[in-house]
Amino acid sequence: MSCLGVLFAMPKKDVDALLVSKYDEDRLEYLQHGIEEDYLDFDSPVLKYAAELDKSWDAIHRVMTDGSFGFDNGTFPLNHVIMGGESLYHKNDYYMILKTPEQVKAIWNALKIITESWFRERYFQIDPYDYGHDVVEEDYLYTWEWFNSSLPVWERAAREDRYMLFTVDQ
Repeated sequence: MSCLGVLFAMPKKDVDALLVSKYDEDRLEYLQHGIEEDYLDFDSPVLKYAAELDKSWDAIHRVMTDGSFGFDNGTFPLNHVIMGGESLYHKNDYYMILKTPEQVKAIWNALKIITESWFRERYFQIDPYDYGHDVVEEDYLYTWEWFNSSLPVWERAAREDRYMLFTVDQ
């Protein structure tokens, strides 16, 4: 299992197309063969609305919350960066979590003032046993780099009243 996380800044029409499906399998199919193919195509104009997070999403979530993994830990808006929001998939092989445009704006307002020193301090407070990985400089730099690469997508989404969909396969 790859566990590669991605953020998609989506207009309402794309969210509506995703929500039309009542079954998890249909939503996953639409995500993988519609949204991912459109948003992650290097020749697509919507590529600027996708932010790959690789496997850093887990550590980013822990930094933004209380250091642990959960759906409702930490406080809004930072706890919605990764796992907070409406779960659109209810099986254990995938996460598909939607944030509203209002939530996206609040999240962006919190993200844009985060400093590297704040992020570093929070990262090194993560319990390595709970995290399942060593909390070391190399992983910190990896996590910080992926976090930073997602900021332009958060900014665009907030500015353009887009939803944000976080996805990861398990």
